[in-house]
Amino acid sequence: MDKREFRVLIKYCILKGKNTVETKTWLDAEFPDTVPGKSTIKNCERPKEVVTDENILRIHKMILNERKL
Repeated sequence: MDKREFRVLIKYCILKGKNTVETKTWLDAEFPDTVPGKSTIKNCERPKEVVTDENILRIHKMILNERKL
């Protein structure tokens, strides 16, 4: 199975509310030979919006304002 097809299945599991372990277990049951690793599944679940320029600037300002953070 292609990487993109697994990404679609992983996204389906995320939308169904499954976590990484449940997703891996389900994929192992359905596709025992070609399942990606747990870390690959975890990386697919991670939202891309977390690392943006706005967030980086906001965190930088927070640290400069209060250095004990």
